[in-house]
Amino acid sequence: MTRNTIWQWTCIIMALFFMNSCGVDMPKEKQSSYETMTVKKSDIEVPVKFSAKMKGQADVTITPQVSGQLMKIYVTEGQQVRKGQTLFTIDSRNAQHELESARANLQAANANLQAAISQANSAKLEYESNKNLFDKKIVSNYMLESSLNTYKQAQATVSQARASVSQAKAAVNYARVNLGFCTITSPVSGVIGEIPVHAGDQVTPMTELTIVSGNRQMEAEFSVPESIIEEMAQEGVSQSDKAKLIAQIPEVTFIMKNGTEYQHKGRVSSLTGMVNATTGTLACKATFPNPEGQLFSGIQGTLVLPYSVQNVMVIPQAALVRLQDKTLVYKVKADSTATAVAVVTTDIGNGKDVVVTEGLNVGDRIVTIGAGNVQEGQRVLFPAEPKKEK
Repeated sequence: MTRNTIWQWTCIIMALFFMNSCGVDMPKEKQSSYETMTVKKSDIEVPVKFSAKMKGQADVTITPQVSGQLMKIYVTEGQQVRKGQTLFTIDSRNAQHELESARANLQAANANLQAAISQANSAKLEYESNKNLFDKKIVSNYMLESSLNTYKQAQATVSQARASVSQAKAAVNYARVNLGFCTITSPVSGVIGEIPVHAGDQVTPMTELTIVSGNRQMEAEFSVPESIIEEMAQEGVSQSDKAKLIAQIPEVTFIMKNGTEYQHKGRVSSLTGMVNATTGTLACKATFPNPEGQLFSGIQGTLVLPYSVQNVMVIPQAALVRLQDKTLVYKVKADSTATAVAVVTTDIGNGKDVVVTEGLNVGDRIVTIGAGNVQEGQRVLFPAEPKKEK
């Protein structure tokens, strides 16, 4: 050992002795407790999510009632239209000719009716005249019977003429309706969907021209597991009384594909009366107001239904430690050390908490913040240091 080294060690020892003799405290390592919580049961509201598809409450498929050439398209895809607004016209020349022909036939039928009535009146006068002469024994019974038969035939002719007039009127009305069918109007107010036809196309009653989506009110179609409906019904509402069951379901939220939450809440408006045997679900509809026209038929998203769960153990996700296929929680023992406990949890969808179904009991104390840094048997709670008196 060199002389310089001996001198350095001597200085260090003397300095330590001096500090100790002067009452100077050496800094001590402080050990802090981990954040913990006591497990208890509580009632929570779980956001249950379902895939949903939007549909206009009054979506109407537009098809022609008559065949013919499509003459003009008055609207464009995505256009907002009002009820009664003209959408398409079909070549009406044939329908117009049919109407004119029907009107001519009606005129002819009316003329025949008037002639038949005139003949019937003449036959009646002749019969009444012969009857008076027969009573005076001027004419024979043969003449009386002959005039009576003529009168009856004239009356039958009038009846036939009246029937012809009725048929002619029906033909006119039918032709007028067919002519009206050549102008296709919107049955509801809404938005025009895809238009797969063009002016000049030949169309028939089987041709789909477009769909008008009545988008003032939109319906989100989704399926709910039977178990949820049953649990709601167990609260005192019979499943057969669907009106009460629907009324007690809370408001729902619609989340767009891009994650944006639609600004208006909706209400569940219908439940089917039968469970799908394959999926074990009930088809449902939730109605959403659409005053700004932001929702369109066919868009898909997520419907969020708030679902109340009573008397469950809720812990923060920060308390969970994932180890391969196990989920662990560090429980604090009486001696303030931690021991790993395997738990079974259910995600409640709020991004912060989970429900513990197995592994913990009410009153257990667990590590929350920093659980991922705890080791088996490590002390996690330390008493607070007493404050020094000045």
